Amino acid sequence: MLAWLPAASAEPVRGGTLGLVVQPEPPALVHALVSHVSTQYVSGKVLQSLLRFDNALEPVPVLARRWTLGDDRLTWVFDLQEGVKWHDGQPFGADDVVFTLRDFYPAVDPRQRSLNDEFFASIEASGPLQVTLRLKKPFSPLLASLGSGLRPIVARHLYESKGDYRANPVNQQPIGTGPFIFKEWKRGAYIRLGRNPDYWKAGLPYLDAVVFHVIPDAASRAVAFERGDVQVLRSGDADYADLARLAALPGVVRREKGWELFHGQAFLQLNTRKPGLDDARVREAILLSLDRQFIVDNIFFGTGSPAHGVFAPGSPEHDPQLPRHDYNPDRARQLIAESGVDTGKLRLRLLNGEKGGAWERLAEYTRQALQPLGIKVQVVTSDSATWYQRVSDWEFDLTYNFIFQVGDPYLSTSYLYRSDNILKGSPFNNVVGYVNPEADGLWQEAVNAVDEAGRVAAYRRLEGVLNHELPILPIFDMAFPTLHQPQVQNLLRSATSLNDSLEDVFLEEAAR
Repeated sequence: MLAWLPAASAEPVRGGTLGLVVQPEPPALVHALVSHVSTQYVSGKVLQSLLRFDNALEPVPVLARRWTLGDDRLTWVFDLQEGVKWHDGQPFGADDVVFTLRDFYPAVDPRQRSLNDEFFASIEASGPLQVTLRLKKPFSPLLASLGSGLRPIVARHLYESKGDYRANPVNQQPIGTGPFIFKEWKRGAYIRLGRNPDYWKAGLPYLDAVVFHVIPDAASRAVAFERGDVQVLRSGDADYADLARLAALPGVVRREKGWELFHGQAFLQLNTRKPGLDDARVREAILLSLDRQFIVDNIFFGTGSPAHGVFAPGSPEHDPQLPRHDYNPDRARQLIAESGVDTGKLRLRLLNGEKGGAWERLAEYTRQALQPLGIKVQVVTSDSATWYQRVSDWEFDLTYNFIFQVGDPYLSTSYLYRSDNILKGSPFNNVVGYVNPEADGLWQEAVNAVDEAGRVAAYRRLEGVLNHELPILPIFDMAFPTLHQPQVQNLLRSATSLNDSLEDVFLEEAAR
């Protein structure tokens, strides 16, 4: 089962406690219910999915030991691992998987309910350790949806007939099948996980414990790393301006790999209901006025690259020949003139949430960059909850946001653009009000494709449409550097990186 893993850099050593930072403190500890990044970080060591993806984006067995797709392209059969137990000692089996996929997720996630209604004909246990999933029509990103790390399997006996799934006490003290068991959550201080002595993978995990330290202040997180209280910092755990200094400390390792399944892109959402912003020439002029290389280099200190398209660079979906919108203020002014829009009357509110100092600097830079076009921008900064609510209710003109393209773009990016998702309730819906029947059709063509060539062709045509109309402006593709102390071995060995289980991570003997 472990043959797919790259060779370890040293002989594994048992024992020790790995110190990590979790910020902000998670609202809950079951990422089947809460897609919050902090919840995913902690919960990924306790709960497990059917499969995951390696750094080359190839599917790898986890709770499913193998899977097959029938000749009809509609019938999937998943054979499950033997001898797996939940942390409370109950056996894991097909009934848990059926309950999770058929009953649990549609009840707690409207998007999954929509996917189930559209694509899934039935989900049944065809044996104690076998699940058969039948589709109504081809659904090309099925494995990506199950292996993203965002769809862990939950225990049927802990949720079924226990009332509201979201109100279940187990959500604060999760019970899974993973290599680590929940031990303690001291609010405002730490979350402690301990080694699962009955883990179904013999000999794993190596660590005795994983402790997530809650440290609200970025400067204090940096001090904790320098002092050795924590051995790993994710992107965002330290201030972007401090990354270079921390990476230069003796022995510290900086690595960029490990987030291949989570392509992050920062973008500027434009409310196309606003007169002026309903003109694609004005939207392009705004993009051409933003020096995205300057943004990456001087605001985010090199943690990314300018975005040249909607889809992840290097992914099959992205067209490398896509026309570029490089920084060109002269062309921007020409487009404004061609549009006939009186920008002297265009007053735009740029809503800015509390994402950190770099995002505040980006908002101010944008205000200044649009002045030569005659566009007056008012930056309105609010707390995260207010920002979330106002963007969800379409009460904005401009706002910066970012999203992770989790595997197939249909599973994440599509919700920003599809006209059937012009809904209030989330800033990750189509809040810009974009409507294009051609684009809608291409989303469906891609997700229903029966082969990879057809899927890729549809996505590349779609990217061309979005690149021309620009209802959302791609700003930069985000990089996620990880810093760790040299004694930490076997990090970042899957496409879900530190959100993964850490089952084979160990601390070298000399540092313990």
